[in-house]
Formats: sequence, C-alpha cells, structure tokens
Amino acid sequence: MVKKGTNVTLTLEPILGSAGIRPENTLVIRHAFVKDDDNGQQGIHADSTDAEIMKYTQRQSARPRTFPIDPPRTWVVFLREGGDRARFWSVLENCGEITNDGVLRTFDLVVSELMADLRNRLVIGWRSPRAWRLNGTTAAGYPVMEIADAQPVPFPGFDRLVLEHFELQAVMREHRYAAWCTALSSVLGVYLITDMRDGRQYVGKADGQESIRQRWSAYAVNGHGGNVELRNLDPSTFRFSLLRVFDPSTPTRLIGEAESHFKNALGTRVHGLNRN
Repeated sequence: MVKKGTNVTLTLEPILGSAGIRPENTLVIRHAFVKDDDNGQQGIHADSTDAEIMKYTQRQSARPRTFPIDPPRTWVVFLREGGDRARFWSVLENCGEITNDGVLRTFDLVVSELMADLRNRLVIGWRSPRAWRLNGTTAAGYPVMEIADAQPVPFPGFDRLVLEHFELQAVMREHRYAAWCTALSSVLGVYLITDMRDGRQYVGKADGQESIRQRWSAYAVNGHGGNVELRNLDPSTFRFSLLRVFDPSTPTRLIGEAESHFKNALGTRVHGLNRN
C-alpha cells in the first residue's frame, strides 16, 4: 500500500505504461456523485451499479468546450472519493459516437480488461478539483495515494469452474486467486477448451506429475499450451472448463481412457480441434 507521508513517489504514469496504455492517447475522467448533471441527465451516487455508471459515462455534452470533439479510444474512469482522492473504476474502449442531438452525444463504450486487477483498489490524488476530465499526459503525473490489498476470491468448485482466457491469466497471476491455484494444483483431470468464435472444442488432459494448474499455466502464457491444433488460433476467445478431475494417485491409463471417452462423446476429433 502507498500512503501519504512516505518517501515513495509513485505516479499514475508507470501503471498506465505497464498496462500498455499510452497517456497521449487517453482520456481520464473523474465522476462526482451528483443527483443531476449540467445536461439534465440523472447522475450517479455511491450505490450506483456498474451499469448505471457506464450509462452515465456514455452520455456526454455536445459542447466542444465541455467534451472533446474527437475523444481518444481509451478512457480511464475514476470516481470521486472525497477531497482530492479518486478511486479507479474501469478502463473503457471508445468504439465511436452513436448519437448526437446537439445537446448530448452518446458513445459506444466497452469495458476493457486493461488494469482490471486494480479496479476499486487504485486511488490517485486529483490535483485539479474543478476538472472532471483530463488528457492522459496530465493525469499521468498525478500521485498514487493507495493501492489496496485485493480481496481473496473464493474457489467456486471444480464443477462450476468456467474461465475466459483473460480470467485464466488472472488466476495464474494474482494473489487473490490463491485458493484457486491450490485447488487446481491438487488434481489431475480432463478439461475442455471451447473457441467461442465458432464453437469448436478441444479436449485435453493433465496426468502423471502434471496437475491441472501446471497444464493450464502454459495456456495462460502462450494460449496454445504446446498443442499444434491451437497454435494458430486467437486464445482471447477460448473458454476453459473441467470435464472430470482425478486424484493425483490415479494411473495415467485411466485418465487417458477418460480423455478418449470425452473426445468421442463430444465429437472433437471429427468436428472439433483434436487431431487424435
């Protein structure tokens, strides 16, 4: 945690950089809690849902002095937290303007996974109390006041485990998923990868000395885990789940038989991504 009064000087710039966000191509917003804004639209409050905050962010003034005519693609959004503090809410991708009635403009915004591990944890000092939006190069110099410890995420159980590729990367990287890594390290098994673009599936196994966690960590790193069938595909649309788990003492032969059964049952050799 970074606090006032320490000798550590940390700004927003290296945090943006580590996420691959270029400040010069970024808009940084700090929402205040208001009943209604200057445009007459309903504001947000401390208990607003993510959907309400997103809707509020999508609608901006059509006046050039209030909002940029051509806003950048990346928006980094904070919420005011008393005084000069601003707590990070999310990074949004601006996919363009949808409507403009001369008073309000509506933008097509999509939640980005950039800096997702810092949501609700990162707090910066907002040096310009009257400014609610800044260009990224200005905000990059703002001080980081706090990075709160991440709350542990409870393991949902093997039968309920479904992970997108970016979620798998977070599980393997972030301490808050320690319970997940412990559980996945304790079992061998047969797993399923589904390419959500076209529905094709791949059945794989972790056996012998290789746990599910070890096997899946390879997918988290390179997306294909060494499998020729997956090497030329984009892993961002992969979804991971478990078909059956085994005790580490289970003979390799039995796990291989289970893998073969699921390949036949799901037709992944004929209609999917398995070659054998």
